[in-house]
Parts: sequence; C-alpha cells; structure tokens
Amino acid sequence: MQQDRETFKSRLGFILISAGCAIGLGNVWRFPYITGAYGGGIFVLIYLLFLLIFGLPLMVMEFSVGRASKRSVAMSFDVLEPKGSKWHLFKWAGMAGNYLLMMFYTTISGWILAYLFYMIKGDFAGASPSQVEAIFGGLVSDPGANVLWMAVICILGFLVCSLGLQKGVERITKVMMSCLLIIMIVLAIRSLTLPNAGEGLKFYLTPNLENFTKNGIWTTIYAAMGQAFFTLSIGIGSMAIFGSYLPRERSLLGESINIIILDTFVAFTAGLIIFPACFSFGVNPGSGPGLVFLTLPNIFNAMPLGRLWGVLFYVFMVFAALSTVIAVFENIISFAIDLLGWSRRKAVLVNLVLIIILSLPCAFGFNIWSGIQPMGEGSTILDLEDFIVSNNILPLGALFYALFCVSRYGWGWENFIAEANSGEGIKFPQKMRFYLTYILPVLLAIIFILGYIEKFM
Repeated sequence: MQQDRETFKSRLGFILISAGCAIGLGNVWRFPYITGAYGGGIFVLIYLLFLLIFGLPLMVMEFSVGRASKRSVAMSFDVLEPKGSKWHLFKWAGMAGNYLLMMFYTTISGWILAYLFYMIKGDFAGASPSQVEAIFGGLVSDPGANVLWMAVICILGFLVCSLGLQKGVERITKVMMSCLLIIMIVLAIRSLTLPNAGEGLKFYLTPNLENFTKNGIWTTIYAAMGQAFFTLSIGIGSMAIFGSYLPRERSLLGESINIIILDTFVAFTAGLIIFPACFSFGVNPGSGPGLVFLTLPNIFNAMPLGRLWGVLFYVFMVFAALSTVIAVFENIISFAIDLLGWSRRKAVLVNLVLIIILSLPCAFGFNIWSGIQPMGEGSTILDLEDFIVSNNILPLGALFYALFCVSRYGWGWENFIAEANSGEGIKFPQKMRFYLTYILPVLLAIIFILGYIEKFM
C-alpha cells in the first residue's frame, strides 16, 4: 500500500530545493568558463534563449509528471501511462541515472569538502602554485582520503534525508541555499572591488565576436544549448520527485521560471566572483575544472584576508555540492519507498551503504585503479560514468519525458496541460503544442547525436 506522501511546508522550500538540485559544481566553473571562451555577452544571450525554449518546457513536463502521479520516476509512468503500454520501462534508466550520477558526484563533492577543511587548517597559506598542485595531487592519489571524504558526503546527505521531507530536506536545504546566496553576493562584491576587476568583467560579459566565430558559430550555439540543458539535470526524474511533493495550489510554469532564474543567477554570479579575481592577480581564467582546485587557492593566497575569503568560497562550494547530493539522494530514497514499500529509515540505511560501495570505483579511479582507462588513454572511470549520464541518459530521458507528455500514445497533451496549469499563476500556453510535439524532440535528438560527435570525432 502506498504510504501517505509528505508535501512541502512552503512554496519557498520547493523553489529552493528544486533550484538546489539544478545548482551544482558545474555552475561554478563551467558556465563562467564557456561564457568567456565562446563570446561573452553573445553567449549569455544565446544561453538564455535556449533556457526559455528548451529547459523551461522540459522542467514543466517533469514537474507535471511528478505532481500528477505523486510518485518518483520509479512508479510515475506506471500510474499515468495508458493501460497495456510500456512507458514504465523507462523507470530503470531513470533510476540508473540517479545512481550513476551519485557514483562520481560524491567523489568530486568530497574533494570540495576536503578543500574547505584544508583552507580552514591553513594548508594553502603561503603555498606556491606547485605546492597547491601537489596538495591536490596528493588528495586524489590517496585512496583512503578519497573514500573518507566521499563517505562523509554520503553520510551528511543521507542524514539530512533521514529526517524527512519537511524537517530534513526542506528545512536544511532552505538554510544552505540562503547562506549560499548570501556568501555569493559577499564574494562577488569583494571580487568586483579588486584592482583591475574591470578587465575581468570585460572578458566575461562584453560581446566578443572574435571568440564567437573562432570556435565556430554552430559549435558555440551547441555549447549554449548543451549548457542550458545539462544545468537543469532534466531527464532522470530529479525534478519530478519534488513535483510529487507539491500541492496543486500553483501552476507549474511560474514555479519553473523562478527556479531557472535562481539557477542562472548562481551561474552568472560565479563569473562575477571568478573572472575579476583572475584578472586582478594575473591568473589564466581558462583552466576549466582546475580553476577550483589549482587556480583559486593561489588567488586567495595573494588576497588580503585571503584565508577568510577562501573559507567562504569553499563553504559556498560545499553547499552547492550538498544541495545537489541531498536532492538526488531524496529521489533515490523515494525509489525504495514507492517501488518496494520500504520505510524511509530502511531506504536511507540500505542506500547509504549501497551508494558508498558504488562510488568506490570512481574514488579508486585516480589511484589504485588508475590503470583502468575505459574511454581511451588518459580517461578515468569518472569519465565513463559521466559520459553515460550526461551524453546518454539525460538527453534520452528528456526526450522520453517530452514524448510521454505530448503523444496520444503516452500521457497526452490534454492531461499534461491540465496538470501544468492547475492552480494560480502563469499558465502554460496552448499554442506551444506544435513546438513541443514536433520541434523540441528534434532538438533533443540533435543534442544526443552531437554529444557523440563531440566526444568521439
């Protein structure tokens, strides 16, 4: 028998938790970096366009499926699909996507938590660039340290989820997200007041036709399309679960707009923190993921009160990582509750052990299992897991949700639009039906195909 389903205590809680799921480590380094590399202000405009025509309707669709079914992806299609159809088979891909995502995200989050610990201890104080690189190298090459910090992240995430939706996930995520936003604003103000900060802003936001054309116009457009899609983590039911906890008091388009605005604000503000600081201290801003682990500690070393600013930055990073971890863990817990009828306590304990075990290959992939290079020379187990999720399950899952919501062989347009527009607020326009039925699926198929071309060609 289906247990009574909890609901959010407040609308703000739903918005912050859903935004927390979308806001992750990629917002901090990937969006600012590709913005600068692909044309500055031009790229931002293209990215915002794709968020509106691409990310927004998909988010409304996933929320609608979750709210109408009152289930996670493990059972939502079983509840809504036409009798005798096979849409429910997608549950296994959706569930696999959540587990696979956490199999590598917990290790990266563990590195961030370790860096916060190192910054508090003062390990980076006075360290040269080569010493900072050695600290990071020592961290990832130590299997014990990798497993320890990964396990701490798992324990923290499941501990929050064990307290329940309102008392745990909602209450603690609201505090974390509020602190995250405050810390970001403080860091942005500090960075913008550094010497030569204007050059960083110019690099970040001024429309740069040279970079726009240098990388190829289509490559730039695809990068913006991909960032708009992947930033929201749509396609594995990570948004549907929070829709399932949502009452029908508000229409879903307005709520989705609020979440996307918050996600974009964090990504945009991360650039205001990073680029002025890089240009102020003569550091190359184009180092991608290495920015967080190799470049920024050197900047904090050069800043007055750098240790304080460094601690604040890595607190913000930990909150960004944990908000995603907690959101996905809540989804994973709901699988066992919906599918097997387990209690929350049992689902938490079993999945805590399971996620730690499943995360070991990634944690060992940089040290004792570094010889395993599944995608060619120089690749890691993390690269394979990320490829399966980002280039396969996410785009195909989003395509699946889109077809389910518009096809008469699935849930169907009339059911979708009625659910999306139930309650007060902005209504989803009926005139979008043609676009969602015939154009959006093609765009999703293009993203899937180009993801393979970019990876292997």
